[in-house]
Amino acid sequence: MSEHLDRVARIQQAWARERPDVDVAPQGVIGRLHRVADHLTEQLCVVYRRYGLGEGEFDVLATLRRAGEPFERAPGELAAHTMVTTGAMTKRVDRLERAGLVTRRPGASDGRARVVALTDAGRELIDEAFTEHMRNERRLLDLLTPDEAARLESLLATWLACFEAPHQGEDRAARPSGER
Repeated sequence: MSEHLDRVARIQQAWARERPDVDVAPQGVIGRLHRVADHLTEQLCVVYRRYGLGEGEFDVLATLRRAGEPFERAPGELAAHTMVTTGAMTKRVDRLERAGLVTRRPGASDGRARVVALTDAGRELIDEAFTEHMRNERRLLDLLTPDEAARLESLLATWLACFEAPHQGEDRAARPSGER
């Protein structure tokens, strides 16, 4: 019978045998959610790599693009919108700047402040990559029926609200890491 069980069920079965005093039922949800997230990330990164991007670089470009004209943000804003440290953001922006996808310039109101902006090449790349990203997400979601997908979205929204205050991480709402 165990050959018909998925990996999580086999782990639960082993723990139930070894530790019958511990309720292992939560592993059924949490373990599968982790495994699904790993598979989704792997599938999403395939698209990012086609455009020479890592997950983080895609996230930065997407954050700048959805900011609207003139497609720019201060580095601190970028870090807040992508939920990474300013140090990690600096590395991402450095790489994107070397690739000619973003520029840094002094801020309009304070010459000491810096602003990161999409270049024309960056805008073209993220527009193309985002279109393929959405097709890829559609393909992944279509593994479920429309009713299953709607129920899952509702359940996940309810559960996520238990951890996040309203409007927190708003710019990441379209991602399974936001943009991913």
